[in-house]
Amino acid sequence: MDPRTIVITGASDGIGAAAARELTAHGHRVVLVGRSPEKTRALAEELGAPFHLADYAELDQVRRLADELSTAYPRIDVLANNAGGIMGDRTLTVDGYEKTFQVNHLAGFLLTQLLLPTLVASDATVIQTSSRAARAFGRFDIDDLQNEKAYSPQVAYGNGKLGNILFTRELHRRYADQGISTVAFHPGIVGSNFAHDTTHPMRFVYHTPIVRNLFTVSSSKGAEQLVWLAEGQPGTQWERGGYYEKKKPASSSPHAHDDELARRLWDASEQMVA
Repeated sequence: MDPRTIVITGASDGIGAAAARELTAHGHRVVLVGRSPEKTRALAEELGAPFHLADYAELDQVRRLADELSTAYPRIDVLANNAGGIMGDRTLTVDGYEKTFQVNHLAGFLLTQLLLPTLVASDATVIQTSSRAARAFGRFDIDDLQNEKAYSPQVAYGNGKLGNILFTRELHRRYADQGISTVAFHPGIVGSNFAHDTTHPMRFVYHTPIVRNLFTVSSSKGAEQLVWLAEGQPGTQWERGGYYEKKKPASSSPHAHDDELARRLWDASEQMVA
């Protein structure tokens, strides 16, 4: 396989870091994007990889990141929108948007939008790290993207992960004929620093040793699908525009198959980041 240029967001820890290590070992040029300067720089030094910093709770940092990436890498073969997380109490970002929605969907949407010229020219693959939480917790209301009604961290997170799948579906509809391949996947319940910052009880699922050992998988195991999708041949090894669990096509929330909802989310997101 020819080496690919692979941009991974949320790469300073968890499955992003594990995938970066694996893909670097396979000879690819991996570009790290992280929020933590210390963790991202340390991994970059370990791998001899370039890195960029951006906090997805601030959209101007995403715009700067897009400028840096498009300038530094005229070809991007894979964009892995992996950054995300579950939050605590409902808070607004400096941009005025509910933080869970912005970090899990809107920031990745904006980055992809700004990189579209490069992605189209590269016949790129765009990967979304979604979650079974879309099916388990999602209560998607296109008229309440800011999660103002009956907010809870897990519902907001489920809605954000459902947004990842809808974005994948609509990106496929709009850009498949221009060479972009899209896919979303659930990595499993990964025992990493995920949910470390939340005050929600889900934190204990990820960070209580006994529960963690019984119900979570390692970051390396969770990264296997990301690596498989990044290296795989779209349309041959996996279906373009699809959603995967354990390297197999899977079903999610009934809303995930709603083409009109996917279109409306795209339009609303576009207005928010304009």
